[in-house]
Amino acid sequence: MSQVIDWHARAKTVALEGRAFIGGQYVSALTGATFDCVNPATGRKLAVISACGQADVDVAVVRARAVFEQGSWSRMPPRERKRRLVAFADLMERHAEELALLETLDMGKPIRDSLAVDLPLSIQCIRWYAEAIDKVYGEIAPTASSAISLIRREALGVVAAVVPWNFPLLMAAWKLGPILAAGNSVILKPAEQSSLTAIRIAELSAEADIPDGVFNVLPGLGEDAGRALGLHMDVDAVAFTGSTEVGKLFLQYSGQSNMKRVGLECGGKSPNIILADAPDLDAAATSAAWGIFYNQGEVCNAGSRLVVEASVKEQVVEKVMAVGRAMRLGDPLDPATEIGAMVDANQTERVMRYIEKGQQEGARLRLGGQRLEGDGCFIEPTLFDDVTSKMTIAQDEIFGPVLATIAAQDLDEAIRIGNDTRYGLAAAVWTRDINKAFKASSALRAGVVWINCFDHGDISSPFGGFKQSGFGRDKSLHALEKYTELKATWINLGN
Repeated sequence: MSQVIDWHARAKTVALEGRAFIGGQYVSALTGATFDCVNPATGRKLAVISACGQADVDVAVVRARAVFEQGSWSRMPPRERKRRLVAFADLMERHAEELALLETLDMGKPIRDSLAVDLPLSIQCIRWYAEAIDKVYGEIAPTASSAISLIRREALGVVAAVVPWNFPLLMAAWKLGPILAAGNSVILKPAEQSSLTAIRIAELSAEADIPDGVFNVLPGLGEDAGRALGLHMDVDAVAFTGSTEVGKLFLQYSGQSNMKRVGLECGGKSPNIILADAPDLDAAATSAAWGIFYNQGEVCNAGSRLVVEASVKEQVVEKVMAVGRAMRLGDPLDPATEIGAMVDANQTERVMRYIEKGQQEGARLRLGGQRLEGDGCFIEPTLFDDVTSKMTIAQDEIFGPVLATIAAQDLDEAIRIGNDTRYGLAAAVWTRDINKAFKASSALRAGVVWINCFDHGDISSPFGGFKQSGFGRDKSLHALEKYTELKATWINLGN
């Protein structure tokens, strides 16, 4: 019989570390600056977090560069680097319940999701890239017999990973896995709203014998620590997941500094297109509800636009609302909870402003739209109908449990609506016609297109966007391309 965990009891005793991790040890910010970590479900302070700035970035970069040049990780035999990265994944697995609790306390997601989704996927990611280390080969170009051209990938050097607050550990793992597997040193900058798991796994990396200075964590505000990393002349690359607005700042920082490589996974406004010939309309509608309300709608590829063929729109909308009403909203530490708290008060207020804007612009509010009373940051699952593509709620990334429903007369109009935003992260199409499926997949300007499902995937399949959703790919072997340089060595065999 599985053990029933009293998460509230565990929350009272879990250790909360708030300092930076530089060169293999926990340290306070050099200025002594801090900020509070607040539980969004209760409004209570959890911990005090070091607010790192330029001076801390400078120290971390020096340590990361020194160990990279020394070669204890960058030139470690692939099999040994794999062994240590596997050990890191094993330690994360051993501490999975602790890490899941930190994730839920920090950003408000249901403990059931932290434990059953975020942790297993994060561990799998680190383990998968570890196993890839001694299985990625170089190339030999097809040259004349008088020469050989050897083509191989080499580690970049010092990589800054700046990650968001919606999936703090999983998004960190998507960066850390390939960065470390390639032999780089990394400086992980977590979002200020969700620093706890990043700080904790730094200590686990040391236990796994990853050399001091290879894995550093700098908590802090984006405008301080994030900006300093983006402008640093000795940071070779920045891997960023977050808003399009901040992604554009990192592009500017690159041009203003050393032209460092930048990989961006930015915002989304994903269309979930349901056609009248979908194999199962109820299943499609249920998936649409979870596709926007899961993780409180704080998902970059959330299906925030439901584009439905007009002849079945009412049937689909009724089912989505029924699923939304049945979802359990409340205490994130209750294993029965399905929708937790928004990450903080600022994001809660931002989402409520969008709900008000949708009503002002003429969209019909058919479900939810209210913030729960009390100290926590809770918003009901919300559905708007009669939305047009010109409305703000159909164009902006809201990052909350707010669904905009738009009618389409046929597939061609659905594709036009789907492409009518500045984003291009993901899209879905529900149809039993394989010709329609392929037509939509080709025509939709998105990095991932799902057919008769939503938000499915695997670590072996790449993830990333088109247009202002960014460039570069997370997951799969393609992610290694962001963190390596391609070198050709030409050997003359002639006289």
